[in-house]
Amino acid sequence: MSDVLDLTAAAAAERVRAGELAAGELWDAYRERAAGDRLNAFLWVAEGDAPAVAPDAPLGGVPLAVKDLFCTKGVPSAAASKILEGYRPPYTATAVERLAAAGAPMLGKTNMDEFAMGSSNENSGFGAVKNPWDETKVPGGSSGGSAAAVAAGLAPWAIGTDTGGSIRQPASLCGIVGLKPTYGSVSRYGMIAFASSLDQAGPLTRDVTDAALLLRHMVGHDKCDSTSTGHSEEIALPSAERLDGLRFGVPPELTGEGLEPGVRAVYEQALARIEQLGGSVQEVALPHSGHAIAAYYVIAPAEASANLARFDGVRYGRRTAAADTLLSLYEQTREEGFGPEVKRRIMLGTYALSSGYYDAYYGSAQRVRTKIADDFRAAFESVDLIVTPTSPTVAFGLGERTDDPLAMYLSDVLTVPMSLAGIPAISIPGGLSEGLPVGIQLAGPAFSENRILDAALALERATGFDGSSARG
Repeated sequence: MSDVLDLTAAAAAERVRAGELAAGELWDAYRERAAGDRLNAFLWVAEGDAPAVAPDAPLGGVPLAVKDLFCTKGVPSAAASKILEGYRPPYTATAVERLAAAGAPMLGKTNMDEFAMGSSNENSGFGAVKNPWDETKVPGGSSGGSAAAVAAGLAPWAIGTDTGGSIRQPASLCGIVGLKPTYGSVSRYGMIAFASSLDQAGPLTRDVTDAALLLRHMVGHDKCDSTSTGHSEEIALPSAERLDGLRFGVPPELTGEGLEPGVRAVYEQALARIEQLGGSVQEVALPHSGHAIAAYYVIAPAEASANLARFDGVRYGRRTAAADTLLSLYEQTREEGFGPEVKRRIMLGTYALSSGYYDAYYGSAQRVRTKIADDFRAAFESVDLIVTPTSPTVAFGLGERTDDPLAMYLSDVLTVPMSLAGIPAISIPGGLSEGLPVGIQLAGPAFSENRILDAALALERATGFDGSSARG
């Protein structure tokens, strides 16, 4: 069984298609591992025999862990919130359906920060997730359950969502690969909404090849999602061994102050590897990126306050038993069902959208967002990719930042600019600092996933990162 669990998802799928490995054997091995989860990474694990998968299915029956933010028909889908505890949707998210059709049956639903609001997975209504590298540390968030499950070998691969860094940051802290695709390239239909102009689904995997394989079957236009664009080209499996001719931009606004010494050391090693592989490194300006966190924490809470208004105790989810009027039903249901961070963001967003403040806050933040997107477009006229650390720190201790929301929000300082610009970015392991993983982020223009994946593969091969110790 251990041999099966050591395979990458792409390798396992290939062996299944070749008849060298039974999909049922793979399913049973991972279901047993997931059922023994000690990290609180899973909120629900499938039971019974492996679902039927076509012999030539491109994903080969390799089981998939799914973030609890995705609606899954007949299966609990709570966005890790008490207000939706026990909710079983009547339909399945498009991204999950597409992957199942390609041969990746759902292994389980993974824990997360409630409604994807958080950077540590401590905001879950069902308890914090532990980092498999050090169980006293956070796994990152909000897709921390998906990241921890893959890093610990509880699942061969997973999907999560990224609003301001919620795939890339936990991938960095858990020592795996996480990719946020171009906004609109993956359908949002069936994703429980946090901030609709930012939310995007993507893969969390052991290596870059697995990420490309999973993404290939996630992208595509969906008539059920009005923001869906599809992708301009088919996602190819990466093959690059070198970076000859590629120009990498280093933005001083994101790589100056604020990096832990160990993170900076790994980042500088990555820059040296890029040059050894034939790439060139040059400074590039992103002058408005310093305002990204401020803009993001107006835009995202404003959209959240509108999206979460639907949870009122009337239509679905939790309904308080303590109300005697319609207004008290709304108030008490939300008081009982929403956690502190969700309440904080709803209040921030409602204030930003209130009469007399809309233009001063939300309008100004949207104008800053446009400036940030313009900065990236200008930068990509002189470089092919931008490279930064993914997180300014390695995984921090459980409880260390729960009383300091600003410190928690700054965990995403290096990932939020790309989200605001709607461009793709990947985090790959770059090395260790004090025994904990450090992620390196590569970002490119819209729909440049193939270029990013090729460069990431070459850098991954040169780095030779070994995450097996986290898998026990």
